[in-house]
Amino acid sequence: MKTVNNRPGITLNGNEASVLLWAPKAKQVSIKIQNSNEQLPLEQQPYGYWQLKTDKLHAGTQYKFVLDDEKELPDPASLHQPDTVHGPSEVVDLQAIQWTDNNWQNLPLQDYILYELHTGTFTPNSTFAGIEAKLDYMVELGVNAIEIMPVAQFPGNRNWGYDGVFPYAVQNSYGGAGGLQRLVDACHQKGIAVVLDVVYNHMGPEGNYFGEFGSYFTEKYNTPWGNAINFDDAGCDAVRHYFIENVLMWFRDFHIDALRMDAVHAIKDFSAVHILSEIRTRVNELMQETGRKHYLIVECDLNDTRFLNPQNVGGFAMDSQWIDEFHHALRLAAGGEPTGYYSDFSGVTDLAKSYQDAYVYDGQYSAHRDKHFGIKAENNPGEQFIVFSQNHDQVGNRMLGERSSELFSFEMQKLMAGAVLTAPFLPMLFMGEEYSEPHRFMYFVSHTDAELAEAVRKGRKAEFAAFHAQGEAPDPVDEKTFIDSQLQWNLPELGQHSTMLSFYKALIQLRKSLPALHNLNRKQVKAEANEEQKTVVLRRKHHVQEAIVLMNFSGNIQSLSLPDTAQTWKKQFDSADTQWNGPKAAPEVVNGGDGVELQPESFIIYINE
Repeated sequence: MKTVNNRPGITLNGNEASVLLWAPKAKQVSIKIQNSNEQLPLEQQPYGYWQLKTDKLHAGTQYKFVLDDEKELPDPASLHQPDTVHGPSEVVDLQAIQWTDNNWQNLPLQDYILYELHTGTFTPNSTFAGIEAKLDYMVELGVNAIEIMPVAQFPGNRNWGYDGVFPYAVQNSYGGAGGLQRLVDACHQKGIAVVLDVVYNHMGPEGNYFGEFGSYFTEKYNTPWGNAINFDDAGCDAVRHYFIENVLMWFRDFHIDALRMDAVHAIKDFSAVHILSEIRTRVNELMQETGRKHYLIVECDLNDTRFLNPQNVGGFAMDSQWIDEFHHALRLAAGGEPTGYYSDFSGVTDLAKSYQDAYVYDGQYSAHRDKHFGIKAENNPGEQFIVFSQNHDQVGNRMLGERSSELFSFEMQKLMAGAVLTAPFLPMLFMGEEYSEPHRFMYFVSHTDAELAEAVRKGRKAEFAAFHAQGEAPDPVDEKTFIDSQLQWNLPELGQHSTMLSFYKALIQLRKSLPALHNLNRKQVKAEANEEQKTVVLRRKHHVQEAIVLMNFSGNIQSLSLPDTAQTWKKQFDSADTQWNGPKAAPEVVNGGDGVELQPESFIIYINE
């Protein structure tokens, strides 16, 4: 069966509006124009769809759907919710913007240096315009791809974004559809790609009216956040169509360069063609039509290369994935506590393994999971993996939301940055880490449903009841929790913060300019750990150039020998240099076979002469 081949909701084409709604439960459907109360009946179509073409709907018209003359509901494919998730939807003309990025070409994926940010806490005004005002800062920092946490409409003005209930509507308080389009256009003018985080594994609770229209959810499976979205049960064709068209909308109408799909391990689909594979096929068709390049990035904790492998060998052909295991190993190496899921990791040994193999667990027994876990990722290139020392999850899911700046010393923060930015994978920073932002990034919501808000508050307290010695979990509903999570833009020019920012700029520039670091050939990577010394030696090659990264995670000076006695090694970067407020710089040139003293919590990069 072929589903209706256009976008759900209301699409404007000149003076005519096309309306498409999937409501298989309804016996009759009309659209109610809010300011006049006029109702326009929709015509029933096969497979539960309802359709209308009319000249009575224009940009700015507010409306609701009326099902069977009794239920008045916002549009599940609404493009704008001007007055909360419960209010009327508003017609938006996605073609109204005058794009100036016609010459923009998406960057090669292997060149991406990602910067994850949250629109609400990135700047004090919590808007896309606020991000736009900081683009020159991003360019100077050296990042070339911003990854924006989810912007689908959620209740109130404060939310991480994973409680969205209108996947097509851009959060009104951030600036709506037009604000996001203008931001993307401005990013492209500055040479910055835009990655948008989207959630296709669950929906938020408040304002979730999907069940009133049709079987968007299935009881066959559950996710940690409630019933799973129906990708393979009765009625799933229309649900698949809904989400596929959402992907295409972001790329076609918003010029988004890549999507980061949240927790795809929670997408349950036993169809012959998995929904991710179908999305891949449809995106390929769109790229063929437009000549523009778009990437699909997934968050996935299954250590399963099927998500990355080409479709002709049964894979879903996703372009890249986050690997949390690199993060976990790095945190343990840096001295983090081996509690919870960190208990599976050993620090420097597992960090060296991740450099070498991407996945730490690729078939061995995991005590935390109590099973053998993962598969080897031998044939997947470096750009298929994204690594980081912190991200919204790993910071914000801590009880107090502490960043690395609070948990680790200044020297260790520099070492962790070096571990990420010299990796043979795509590096990602979390907003503010580049200047050691001390403000925590905490969990916050602004549900307008008082009962739900109280349930979230109690749930957060219960989740961390065992940690009561560390204090109280911050109240996620209190606006202060949100404000205290915002970046402090006066800091990058001050003291140690300024030093850290300069350090990040220099390190990012080195990664871009040094072929042995810039090229992501995993066949030319060697990594060795010494548990006793708490050191890692990472070697990366491109053609004749070899870079060697010496890392010392211990609190003592450690001596490491440089390999290849016939070689001379020239220093490129030293985190212990006094220009970075370090204790002492290492020699500029070292002969192969000679030892180098590594300062505590530091790294040095040498290349062969």
